Amino acid sequence: MNFHQSPCTYTGEVYLNVLDLDRSKQFYTEIIGFEILEEEENKVVFTADSKTPLLIVEQPENGIPKEPRRTGLYHFALLLPERADLGMIIKHLVEHNVALGASDHKVSEALYLSDPDGNGIEIYTDRKPEVWSWDNGKVAMSTDQLDAESVVAESEGRVWNGLPAGTLMGHIHLHVASLSEAEAFYNALGFEVVANYPQALFMANGKYHHHIGLNTWHGGGDARPSENSVGLQAYTLIYPTESVLKEAIGKVEALGSKVTAGVNRFNVEDPSGNRIILRVE
Repeated sequence: MNFHQSPCTYTGEVYLNVLDLDRSKQFYTEIIGFEILEEEENKVVFTADSKTPLLIVEQPENGIPKEPRRTGLYHFALLLPERADLGMIIKHLVEHNVALGASDHKVSEALYLSDPDGNGIEIYTDRKPEVWSWDNGKVAMSTDQLDAESVVAESEGRVWNGLPAGTLMGHIHLHVASLSEAEAFYNALGFEVVANYPQALFMANGKYHHHIGLNTWHGGGDARPSENSVGLQAYTLIYPTESVLKEAIGKVEALGSKVTAGVNRFNVEDPSGNRIILRVE
């Protein structure tokens, strides 16, 4: 099953603030492997398939560095189509001396790194859903050592040529002030808890291992970042139909959240101030 298309509700494009647009443009094209879809004086739109925006990076006026111990982005996660794609990007990143973390999560195999401003990035591939282990509505995940040699071996004979066209925004992981408030909010938006970690929840729609990660690893009660701070500006949730979106809007409004209408989209903030764009597929 594809967990990033109808009938699921899933994560779409992510918007980031950065300090130096030229530096970010170089990093996201040369290191991560995006193409540039659109470019303005203070904004760049990145894509993997020459048509679908995945990451929008903006340099705000009077930007300030990422503030510590605030709500906002822990990482955005790029989902690659095949394990061999992950093997190729491992070789590419090692060749460029990029500092990497890596984990085997049982449901997926993942790399972790940061952009020049400290914005967290995960790049991963999923194991087949048939091998995921579910018990009473919860999926088994762990943080084990990645068998990087095996992953790289999958890519033997293949050459890195940037992100493959089938790359998706697999999930978003956020720092929040309160897990209970965040859980109620995202449940109203159509997501259910599928895994619990210490001080973290993982939520999904349609039995994915997670579309949204939430944590209070700073200790909880974090303040919101400044408007012009490096970090998450907004991210997108994509709904399969107008009726499903309308139902979700009604539920979050019933919780007291303010939803505003834009052009072909709605805007809302979670209880920790993380901005979300809601739209239909």
